[in-house]
Amino acid sequence: MGSCCTPDHSCSTGADGAAAVATADTATTVYAVSGMTCGHCGSAITAAVGALPGVLSVDVDVTGGRVTVTTGGAPDDAAVAAAVDEAGYELTGRA
Repeated sequence: MGSCCTPDHSCSTGADGAAAVATADTATTVYAVSGMTCGHCGSAITAAVGALPGVLSVDVDVTGGRVTVTTGGAPDDAAVAAAVDEAGYELTGRA
């Protein structure tokens, strides 16, 4: 796979230490989202959810109807649902 991660899951690329520290208290949550049909749908959800406070990354699987959100700390399900709704889609729950 060619990963830059070391056995203790830290990055060996010389990235600043703040990023490694920030990932220590992260949560990854997978949500089921209906109404997505194309790459534009994924981009719209990525932009909407990615703009929320505390969201570190968003990965959208349009085909599977899944949105994976990594947050610094516990996710705010209501805020994620509102952002998905604002983008024109429906969060149907955690996957």
